[in-house]
Amino acid sequence: MQIWTGLGNPGPQHALQRHNVGFMAMDVIADMHRFGPVQKKFQGWVQEGRIGTEKILLLKPATYMNESGRSVGEAMRFYKLELDALTVFHDELDLAPFKIKVKQGGGHAGHNGLRSIDQHLGADFRRVRIGIGHPGHKDRVHGYVLGNYAKAEQDPLAAMLGAISASADWLAEHNDPRFMSEIALRQQDG
Repeated sequence: MQIWTGLGNPGPQHALQRHNVGFMAMDVIADMHRFGPVQKKFQGWVQEGRIGTEKILLLKPATYMNESGRSVGEAMRFYKLELDALTVFHDELDLAPFKIKVKQGGGHAGHNGLRSIDQHLGADFRRVRIGIGHPGHKDRVHGYVLGNYAKAEQDPLAAMLGAISASADWLAEHNDPRFMSEIALRQQDG
């Protein structure tokens, strides 16, 4: 079993914010792969399903970004899973908008959701880094990540989320290079 966690903040006021792109990815994967109904568990919302032969639990922590590790840690302990079973989907300032990179382990680069998971579980988990771009100056980062995607970004956002979901079989098989190349190909075709 694997746990795929999308990072974000709960509540409709946060739904379209760049910081919530991890939540968005979970919703599209759940929908496209026909996951079960949403259940309230592990201080968050979970949906169970299969991608290929792999059983996947999608988790959206309801703890707010800064406490994501509480929810993720609870789920990991409940299923007695090691860190290699965890994949975290999150927004990434240091990647161009709509670019995807998968990375094993690493630092949190100031991302409070990753920092919280690091504190609860350690840093050696797989990350699906979803590029949101950088506003240019560090003083503008807070407002930028908590800002909504612009109207002009809606189509590329939907295309990227669709590509992540359509390529998810490769991620489930831990074939990260193929997952990234499939997304890139789908984005070129779009």
